[in-house]
Amino acid sequence: MNPTRRTVLLAAAAATMLPASRATAAPKAAAALQPYASYWYPDSLPSGSPGTGITWRSLKSWRAADDPDLAFNAASVPLAPRFTPTPANPTARSGQARIQSLVSFGPTSSNPSQGAATADYYAFAHWAYVDELVFWGGSSGEGLILAPNAPIVDAAHRHGVPVLGNVFLPPVAYGGQLRWTRDLVQKDAAGRYPLADRLVAVAAAYGFDGWFVNAETGGGDSALGAAMLGFVRELKSLAAARGQRVTWYDSMTVNGSVSWQGALNSSNQAFFEAADDMFVDFRWTASSLASSGTRAEQLGRSRYELWAGVDVEASGWNKSVNWDAIVPSGRTQITSLGLYRPEWTRNHLPATRTPEDFHAADDRFWSGRSLDPSQPDATDSWRAPAVSVADRSTVTAVPFASVFNTGHGLRWYEEGTVTSDRPWNHLGLQDRLPSRQWVVRTEGGDGSGGARPSVGFDFADAWRGGSSVLVDGELDAPTVLDVYATRLPIGGDTVVELTHRTDAGAVNVELAVATGEPGSAGSTPPYVYLPVNSVNDWQTATVRLTGLTGTIHALGVRLTAAEGGPVRWRLGGIAVREAVETPAAPTGLRVTAASGGDLRLAWNPAPGAVRHCTLHRVLPDGTRRFLGGTCQSAYFVGGLQPEQGERAARFELRAVGELYTSSAPVSVTHTW
Repeated sequence: MNPTRRTVLLAAAAATMLPASRATAAPKAAAALQPYASYWYPDSLPSGSPGTGITWRSLKSWRAADDPDLAFNAASVPLAPRFTPTPANPTARSGQARIQSLVSFGPTSSNPSQGAATADYYAFAHWAYVDELVFWGGSSGEGLILAPNAPIVDAAHRHGVPVLGNVFLPPVAYGGQLRWTRDLVQKDAAGRYPLADRLVAVAAAYGFDGWFVNAETGGGDSALGAAMLGFVRELKSLAAARGQRVTWYDSMTVNGSVSWQGALNSSNQAFFEAADDMFVDFRWTASSLASSGTRAEQLGRSRYELWAGVDVEASGWNKSVNWDAIVPSGRTQITSLGLYRPEWTRNHLPATRTPEDFHAADDRFWSGRSLDPSQPDATDSWRAPAVSVADRSTVTAVPFASVFNTGHGLRWYEEGTVTSDRPWNHLGLQDRLPSRQWVVRTEGGDGSGGARPSVGFDFADAWRGGSSVLVDGELDAPTVLDVYATRLPIGGDTVVELTHRTDAGAVNVELAVATGEPGSAGSTPPYVYLPVNSVNDWQTATVRLTGLTGTIHALGVRLTAAEGGPVRWRLGGIAVREAVETPAAPTGLRVTAASGGDLRLAWNPAPGAVRHCTLHRVLPDGTRRFLGGTCQSAYFVGGLQPEQGERAARFELRAVGELYTSSAPVSVTHTW
């Protein structure tokens, strides 16, 4: 495709993400109470009136103290440190190419702050390969500056991934107005850039990690180019003081014109030097990337601070890419990789798609056609991230627990029992997920000793949350599933808890624990196998690490078919702990606003370590119905109705700890 046309389509995709004429209005009863992700214009607003469901706001006039939705939009999970285990295969490198992912999780306007009642969502699970996430979006009819939803930031931070908000100044052909660029780079009487200060204040208040700046509105001159350069320099200076980052998109050049270079060169070098890194436009060539990497190093910068853009929005893994220009096999990688719109893995599926369909497609995209990062398919034209980039993990402290909750589901489960039959999504409830999806080793360790069963997230049943890990297929040899790469210290009282169930067939289960790294990339960790009882109903087995000392480097399971034939086995949870810890309860649960069956609730956070809070409604017969969970200290519930003869609804809130132990409840009633 013509590169110029390609870039126009890129801009169009964002500029028309949700045109005013197609904006979906929230239901009137909830319109005033339902909180949404925030978006702004720099200063001046468009002429006329916003479309239905759209709110026009000026970032220049934003103040945290005046933000009525801040409690719903502020992330709370700190950015976790990561380590790199021995790579899953010999071609996956550490310390070289990284991956930036530009994702549109939803529309610019009417994008709920804290999830929604649908399982159809881009519940991304391959964080281990991503080094930076950009919350992509913006349009001329809604707003140009987007702050990411708190659940996305919380999930990313749990996996050690920083998240950037997006500043999008669209081309004139798609509604861009040069005055918005001038608004962004305006100076005050002291010669400072007030919008740079405001962007940093938003990121600090909302708890995300910086900004992706994409200036594509043409018509500028050298004076505007100089003003933009000054703005980016000040933005980076202010951001760095708050631990934030700035990425520059290869669009505007130093002379103020918009001219996509597909390279780091004299036209955009000053912007690269002013920012932390740069997204190189899609028109790059092998030679332009090679020269760009060399130029970056001549400037005293890393070549991996350049993200070579690959547009997968339209064709996903069918995209033809000159991979050797970015991540060649057998020699030093050239630059980092910028993936534009990998949510294709969800969007290309039919409207009848299920969560399983999405995760199967996402596994294909990130792990490759083999669906096993330790055994890449050399004939696959799509060079999946797992082939080139070493995975990372944040599992470094005890207690650690996971119930393999992906952040969406068809129902909500608590100890194997359905407590809500409504579909849902909320990425803030996502667990730290396995970094390698999915490494399966049959007898002999190289996959040659037996058939490979299918492995993936399953939503038909779960121990807690919305999903479990299902192993399904023939086990004609003992089969090891790598579950987590870890750095967990072993103490005298350390135990591992495994919650599992056999749905079909008979299988002997063993816990696999490695206290060292494998001898080489792609080889099996030095596991010790500890017996676990085989069960046909959900059960939690507690395994003592007798005789093991040092640090747990890897956790897995070994499955052996006891009677031959296919098996279906579920892993519902895993925990590494010493003592059982129960969190303190939150306090001050209250209804802060109500409109019919739509409520805003707030509370005072519990002291100490809390993973998230869960909200239940206590029905007249005493049963508890799950309404939602959040990492924030405020929550919106909509569409509630009184039960038969009920004059007041009763709600209970509990703090949930790392081990999924719950606090005592705090309650509040709401009179109908």
